Amino acid sequence: MIRFDSDYIEGAHPSILDALVRTNFDQTAGYGEDPYCSQARETIRKHCLDETLGVQFLVGGTQTNVTVIDALLRSYQGVISADSGHINVHETGAPEATGHKVLAIPTNDGRLSLTQIKECFENHWNDHAHEHTVQPGMVYLSFPAENGLIYSKAELTEISEFCHKNGLYLFVDGARMGYGLQAEGCDVTLSDLARLCDAFYIGGTKVGALFGEAVVFSDKEMQRSFRYAIKQHGGMLAKGRLLGIQFQELMQGGDNCLYFTLAKHADTQAMRIRRAFEAKGIELWNNSVTNMQFPLLTKAQQEALGKEFIFEYWGKHDDERDIVRFCTSWATRTESVDALCSAIEKL
Repeated sequence: MIRFDSDYIEGAHPSILDALVRTNFDQTAGYGEDPYCSQARETIRKHCLDETLGVQFLVGGTQTNVTVIDALLRSYQGVISADSGHINVHETGAPEATGHKVLAIPTNDGRLSLTQIKECFENHWNDHAHEHTVQPGMVYLSFPAENGLIYSKAELTEISEFCHKNGLYLFVDGARMGYGLQAEGCDVTLSDLARLCDAFYIGGTKVGALFGEAVVFSDKEMQRSFRYAIKQHGGMLAKGRLLGIQFQELMQGGDNCLYFTLAKHADTQAMRIRRAFEAKGIELWNNSVTNMQFPLLTKAQQEALGKEFIFEYWGKHDDERDIVRFCTSWATRTESVDALCSAIEKL
């Protein structure tokens, strides 16, 4: 069976494994205070065109989301999210377990608009008894969104301006950041995110690393105190250099770095899959340009493809078709996509 159900089912890129082996017997300080983490931080700052940014490393996405949200918000504040946002549907209530309610907003395409954010914010403050309800303190976006769609620079800019004018933090979940940045038509860069967001993270777990997420932030108090929050949430890896080594391998090399190269590969393979479904006359649920594609398949079509391939059921679309997800990764083999495209053609 060939798997297209996730983008973290492989291990790590060989150059990362080589770097880990090469440095295996080096002795360094722990908890991310080593030369490898320092070098990776400087490399990420160069990508962001800002030498003043704070950069810290955590192990996984949920851990990162919870730690950032809890570090920035007061106990009575919540976070505005699309109802399909990862923190709302796939993290077992982790942010709420720390006391921060997810203020979920239904969306048409998985992305929050400025209009929706503004309405949520104003509904709270226009309520004469607003102190009896959770105060919006942050806007959470995923880039790309859970359904593979991305935000334009213009959309992020207007959301950022509203947030900062009204005392809201803007936090971007970048678990699949590379796949969004390398997507066809994307006009957003890491330096744009660094300029527009209070915090975002560069996801390594799903883009070539064994594990790891790099949190980037500008807030001065967060720079002073964020490591306390990491420790309190169990996220401070004793052998922190394992994270720095991986991110240095991924991010070194400027615009031609391994991180972007691997992400571009996944997007290219995903678009091949999309074109195969389109050529067969099979409708797709949305216009994703990232590594996730969502065809609308009948039960018979799912059964036929399921004989050779593993993919993910996403939801019912109508009486005859379901939404399913095919997900490529940094390690997806060209021959695997060849086989899938051939099977699609035979449906």
